Amino acid sequence: MSKPLRIILKSLAAIVIAILLFIAIVFIIDKVSSKLEQGKIHPYGQLVPVDGKNMNVLIQGKGEETVVLLPGYGTAAPALDFKQLIDELSPYYKVVVIEPFGYGLSDRTDKERSTDNIVSEIHEALQQLNIDRYTLMGHSIAGIYGIAYVNKYPEEVQAFAGIDTSVPTQAGMDVTFPITMFKLLKQSGFGRLMLELSSDPYAELPFDEETKKQMRMITLENMYNKSTLNELEHISANFKGAQHLTFPTELPLILFVDAGNTSNEGWIALHEEQVKNSAEGKMMTFEGGHYLHHLRSKEIAENFRQFMQEIK
Repeated sequence: MSKPLRIILKSLAAIVIAILLFIAIVFIIDKVSSKLEQGKIHPYGQLVPVDGKNMNVLIQGKGEETVVLLPGYGTAAPALDFKQLIDELSPYYKVVVIEPFGYGLSDRTDKERSTDNIVSEIHEALQQLNIDRYTLMGHSIAGIYGIAYVNKYPEEVQAFAGIDTSVPTQAGMDVTFPITMFKLLKQSGFGRLMLELSSDPYAELPFDEETKKQMRMITLENMYNKSTLNELEHISANFKGAQHLTFPTELPLILFVDAGNTSNEGWIALHEEQVKNSAEGKMMTFEGGHYLHHLRSKEIAENFRQFMQEIK
């Protein structure tokens, strides 16, 4: 073997060893960090038995009327993410935040994340808490689960409030997601590395530092877990299954919509169409991005209260 060839082979071997060593280090750091973080996550809310598992629910406020908050897809710690909105609503309402399976401090489940299963589980949690009359307020994909929910349990829901909610007929929801790649990122530890190298999404938001720290740890804990990945696999089917549904005409409906959404064609028009079919419907637009409740909680709460007073 010639000397140049030996040098090339040795260099390639050194590169391969370095790559394998880097992968091993990333994997070990992720496992050790995950173990350490589990002991640092502070419990909140209460665990409610649902379908043989535990679903975490946070309740704040003692108002006569109840508002049930449902998160958007992938919101790692809903009860913490909704903190500003909870604080604005809880002086006037009993606010109940549901953390579906795979979210927040709730258990994970092997049960398919179909709309029907998710809706039934949320309903069971409320039944366990003896809550049988309430307004649903949901963010993002809760618009899909919410429209199914109000049609399934119309006698319980007194109104629906959407925070930049998904619409069954919005474009682009027939996409196939790279589930296998997400699983690999989680298992290898590279998901953590990517998150650590990315900018902090909560950095400029009005959360206290401890809440930000807790949300980041729970995000790492819940990232690409089996329940939320299964839900992602069902996104297309869940949207398709909702396309024949509309909010009941007699159900009061208020939608808070991101005025600056340019990624979804006809975003405002889609919500206007939903409101138009409601006998007591209202749509309001705000600047603030998809997570409107991070920056517009005060406006959302004030306008929601006014709306609820008007429909009485």
